[in-house]
Amino acid sequence: MPLTQELKKQYKSIGHHLKPVLTVADNGLTEGVLAELERALGDHELIKIKVNILDREARLAAIAELCKAGKADLVQVIGKMALLYRKNVNVNKQLSNVHRFK
Repeated sequence: MPLTQELKKQYKSIGHHLKPVLTVADNGLTEGVLAELERALGDHELIKIKVNILDREARLAAIAELCKAGKADLVQVIGKMALLYRKNVNVNKQLSNVHRFK
């Protein structure tokens, strides 16, 4: 289910204050990166990712691949930062960025 504009607006305001929990460099999407993506989305639901790839097209392709691999929705991309959201059924309200900042 795609995110509504209202939800995106709410998640952008929450995401503004977050620090990146994952950094993707020139090595691309390794097993370690994908494992950390899965863990971070499971714990926090809403995460900020820094993609340190110089080529804009390659950076956007990497972000799209991250969304596909993590089954997450893309909330926002600004420069090298991406904000991803995936709803967690068994949410821990102390870890979830969505529940902590509501």
